[in-house]
Amino acid sequence: MKRTHYATQIGTSQVGQEVILNGWVNTRRDHGGLIFIDLRDRSGLIQVVCSPEADSNAFAIAEQVRGEYVIAVRGAVQRRPADTENPNLKTGLVEISAAELQVLNKAKTPPFYIENNIEVDENLRLKYRYLDLRRPEMMGNLMLRHRIVKIIRDFLDVKGFIEVETPILTSSTPEGARDYLVPSRVHPGRFYGLPQSPQIFKQMLMVAGLDKYFQIARCFRDEDLRADRQPEFTQLDMEMSFIDEEDIFSLVEELMVLLFAATGREIKTPFPRIRYDEAMARYGSDAPDLRFGLEIVDLTNILKDSQFKVFSQAVQNGGVVRAINARGCASWTRREIDEMGKMAVDNGAKGMAWIVCTETELKSPITKFLTQEEIEGILLALDAKAGDLLLFGADSIAAVNRVMGFLRLELARRLKLADPGELNFTWVYDFPLLEYDEEEERYVAVHHMFTSPRPEDLEMLSSDPLKVKARAYDLVLNGTEVGGGSIRIHRRDWQEMMFERVGMSLEEATEKFGYMLEAFEYGTPPHGGIAFGIDRLLMIMAGRQSIRDVIAFPKTQSAACPLTGAPSVVNPRQLRELSLKIKEK
Repeated sequence: MKRTHYATQIGTSQVGQEVILNGWVNTRRDHGGLIFIDLRDRSGLIQVVCSPEADSNAFAIAEQVRGEYVIAVRGAVQRRPADTENPNLKTGLVEISAAELQVLNKAKTPPFYIENNIEVDENLRLKYRYLDLRRPEMMGNLMLRHRIVKIIRDFLDVKGFIEVETPILTSSTPEGARDYLVPSRVHPGRFYGLPQSPQIFKQMLMVAGLDKYFQIARCFRDEDLRADRQPEFTQLDMEMSFIDEEDIFSLVEELMVLLFAATGREIKTPFPRIRYDEAMARYGSDAPDLRFGLEIVDLTNILKDSQFKVFSQAVQNGGVVRAINARGCASWTRREIDEMGKMAVDNGAKGMAWIVCTETELKSPITKFLTQEEIEGILLALDAKAGDLLLFGADSIAAVNRVMGFLRLELARRLKLADPGELNFTWVYDFPLLEYDEEEERYVAVHHMFTSPRPEDLEMLSSDPLKVKARAYDLVLNGTEVGGGSIRIHRRDWQEMMFERVGMSLEEATEKFGYMLEAFEYGTPPHGGIAFGIDRLLMIMAGRQSIRDVIAFPKTQSAACPLTGAPSVVNPRQLRELSLKIKEK
């Protein structure tokens, strides 16, 4: 009873043929004289009819089967009677008249229904992930993943890229997220680090002259998780020699068109581009969602001398005053406005000023502190009209960006401004090379330490490092960063300057990256690349809210696996072999 067809390969062209199907009992319906079984395999469903009049034991066996039994069916394909066709089913015009039915394995009652759109605790789904993946929508996600990865490989192969696997066990270089560490048995007291990305190795491949590299790479980061983060994830990693930013942009845009065409969606190129500083000022985010307006407007010059001290003191302290026009929200209740204010405070604001614009007046606790000139300047800058609600932020640039960016997204959510069917790609570029970490009291790389500064900014790396711009770029889709990369440093002296600027001594740099610095002395070509979070991209393609829905066996938000119990306790012998001892709390 070996399968001859998958369920959805059966259609009207096979009517009269004998076929053999293998799969699971999705549903069983006893209509007295006939028993109907919806057989499910990875492709979908098809109806099987078992009649007591057939010269076989199929009907008797059909009386015993239950949901999720594994069965094999042999029978002839026949058209369904006209009044029983199912237009909602791909195989809804045909059915299988069972001549033979075998139960290959019985099944217990599953802990949840094997169907789409179930409302079940995610931990339960992950504990029984093998059942969860039987559900058509989850099976569809895995098939989509397969198709997309295949398209990527085929596309890059045609473009002359070589796929190279880089090590999983490598040296630990903690910078940014924490590394996962693997103790070495043969080198007691020493550890491997699991790679957060293949960054160094792909640069080594450029030194080697490979010219065009890619990898569907497994990466690991020991960090706090949320819906779009996992401790282990997959990225498309690419690197090229003798190129600049334009080469990356054009290649990636061509690939995105191809990938989304596979899901039946058309996207237009070239993608718009926005500088980092402009994105932060107008949208409060370096990954702006451009499916809607609600732009943040700078009012600093208008309100720098205001009698409202919240505004004027923020400017005197080197900060800014910015606002958003929530059009049509003047009808909001005071309670709704206060809810937005509380959210602003939760995101770091000291408070939130507001003005309600009506047909006859402006309602606000702050208008009495504002001059007529200031009010007119605010209304003109925000293009405010009757029916609008104006929300203000005044603080340091970083704080205002964070708060106003959050309020912009919350307003869009409440007002349903973002079209879920729209695909809005944007390149963000001209990032700062460095930022100052107050806690560590040193400069840190905004992207990573191997990102090249713009050549014209190189002299400022020592004198005014926060003004140095990086040759870095991110691809943003609907407010989510789906990919990021940069033109890399390819000279030893530049790389040593970068290490020094982030507080790494020459001795430490040599200890951690000496092999890389040495490689740069053997003729390293200019090079750059980009990496894409495949899980995150697939999440958007599949219309899911979490990357866990597009990963076969993901971890929970606490980095645990309910299915296998990982991370698990190991026995004392294993620890002794690794020269380790667990310190009791």
